[in-house]
Amino acid sequence: MWRFLLRLVQLPLALILLFYDWGWETLSHVFDWLAKRPLWRAIENAIRRLPPWAALLLFAVPTLLMFPIKLVALWLIAQGQPVVGVLVIVAAKLLGTALVARLFRLTQPALMKLNWFAAAYVWFMPWKDAWLNAIRASWPWRAGRVIKYRLKRAVIATYRRMLQRR
Repeated sequence: MWRFLLRLVQLPLALILLFYDWGWETLSHVFDWLAKRPLWRAIENAIRRLPPWAALLLFAVPTLLMFPIKLVALWLIAQGQPVVGVLVIVAAKLLGTALVARLFRLTQPALMKLNWFAAAYVWFMPWKDAWLNAIRASWPWRAGRVIKYRLKRAVIATYRRMLQRR
């Protein structure tokens, strides 16, 4: 029974982990660009100097702020605007993921000073990596990568042909 329940939870959990893994890596580049601005750099330096509990509180803020935004999105869906509602949810998720990724990068040294956080991190990371490795080794993932690569090549070839015609 437990094995069945574990299998049932694996796919949604794996998809969530993949989204966050992609989001933390990819979306953090936006904040890398912002970090080159003097005001943003000063804000980030102040965040890096936070004590552990303040860093934890700041790290939790984006999650708390996303809840009312998601309620507004659900209200929009209930008001007959499903496309706008879903777009709000997707935009909030993307922005929230990027913000949490950056905040984690900035606050991780302070957070690791909290024993319980460090222990949870040490437990979670190998588990997460094992899940992601298993997903990346699966045939749907590999097939999706091939399709993505071929589609990207086709788009680039089409774009180059359009430029040559001009």
